[in-house]
Amino acid sequence: MGCFFSKKSKRKSGDKEDRTPTTTTVETTTTSNAVPLGNSTDEAPKQYSWDKREKVDPKDYMLTGLKDVTVGRLPGKLNGQQFVIQECENCNIYVLDHSATITIDDCVNCRIVLGPVKGSVFFRDCKDIKCVVACQQFRTRDCKKMDVFLCCATQPIIESSTGMKFGCFQYFYPEMAFHFKDAGLSIFNNNWSNIHDFTPVSGENNWSLLPEASAVQDFVPVPDAESEFKSVRISNDPARSIVPLTKGGRRKDSEESCLFVFFAGEYTTANARKMIDEAIAKGFVLIQTKEVSMQPEDVKRVFQNSAEDLVEWITKGPVIALELNGDGVVEACKNIANEVFSGTKVFVSDNKNTSSRDVDSFFNFADMQMGL
Repeated sequence: MGCFFSKKSKRKSGDKEDRTPTTTTVETTTTSNAVPLGNSTDEAPKQYSWDKREKVDPKDYMLTGLKDVTVGRLPGKLNGQQFVIQECENCNIYVLDHSATITIDDCVNCRIVLGPVKGSVFFRDCKDIKCVVACQQFRTRDCKKMDVFLCCATQPIIESSTGMKFGCFQYFYPEMAFHFKDAGLSIFNNNWSNIHDFTPVSGENNWSLLPEASAVQDFVPVPDAESEFKSVRISNDPARSIVPLTKGGRRKDSEESCLFVFFAGEYTTANARKMIDEAIAKGFVLIQTKEVSMQPEDVKRVFQNSAEDLVEWITKGPVIALELNGDGVVEACKNIANEVFSGTKVFVSDNKNTSSRDVDSFFNFADMQMGL
């Protein structure tokens, strides 16, 4: 598991170095007095950066062998370190900070919330788990009956696991947006429904999607008022979720979709969130989102006739793309662009006859760009 959890090497006492300060002397040719060299009693020992580091206790980064308790870590307690959860039963676990990697082993009947994880989240030999997870990579092995509300930047992988159900991430606490940034994750890159089963069984489904109306609060409760997390303003209301709620791989309600792309600027993320709110308020559905960087040749391939006007804008940073769905969505998006985002550089599908091609061109490019 890395340096925090590696076993200490066993040495014989005779092998240890004698670290007692010593004084070395040499004789000069001109006098019989000894000249002290090395550690003088008048000179303070040098301080190095590694001497000033705060000592790390591995127990601060582990939850082990717990039962029937509410536990976890408050914001600011992990600060990007790795974390381990193992052999817990019937626990409510809230890790409300960003971390490097998290492994969860041999846990049963637990409710778990994991703040943004820069690397991988790996469940092994777990059963009856309900969880909310945001990470770069998600993987399970030898697990049974898990309900996962997921935000994952890459394709989630299950291996030798059964009864796995997935829904879109829905969660909020005040520091979460900063934790996503610290973990290097984009709230718009979520492949929660694109599951890869490493060990499929012919004629059986090891995984499925949770019902669309599934709410986190019905699976993972907020901490009770008497817990150590009472000071954190947690919400599992989808409207407050840091990650946009998407339909994912579920069947679309309409054959008409629209591609809406924001180019980099000071308020790109805020504008994308506002566009989502505007569209949902009008009854349309958010299918998927992506945030990716583009090269001039990518712009020409994806946007074709509109490329010339857009090439200069992709040098300013990544673009954020939305697929919105519903009858009449193209005209509605064009109206919103003119009325709400008139001073912002955007691309909007021009008509419903070509909008599906726009969607496919962009998201196929984005998937290839991200290795999906």
